[in-house]
Amino acid sequence: MAEKKQTDKYDVLRLDHQLCFPLYACAKEVVRRYKPFLDEIDLTYTQYITMMVLWEKKQVTVKELGESLFLDSGTLTPLLKKMEGKGLLTRERSKEDERVLLVTITEEGEALKEKAVNVPSQLMSCITMDPEDAAKLYELLYKALGGMA
Repeated sequence: MAEKKQTDKYDVLRLDHQLCFPLYACAKEVVRRYKPFLDEIDLTYTQYITMMVLWEKKQVTVKELGESLFLDSGTLTPLLKKMEGKGLLTRERSKEDERVLLVTITEEGEALKEKAVNVPSQLMSCITMDPEDAAKLYELLYKALGGMA
């Protein structure tokens, strides 16, 4: 009987009992599937999601960008420098508060939007999931993100 309890105690360490593992594996696989489409427009996945925010908002602070993308400034700083070097955005201190760094899309960055417009449909052609399941998964993932303290 003691043997059984010992086994049960360690069941929590089984990979197939972990919610985090299929989330991790799925995210990694989705990003891998994006790669050939993003290579065509010379963006990494992180650069692509950064551009999505800029296409929508045109200008954001680094703090707002980090909150939107769940990235810290240590990750964003080299990313934004590289993207600025590609001519996709500019970074400049706010005139009202020089502690605030503003990120603004350039004309070149805005023009890239036309090349990127087909990327979502190209990716969805790689994922066999009906739209209702995809919508539910989206909802559940954002619910999980919102529930993290």
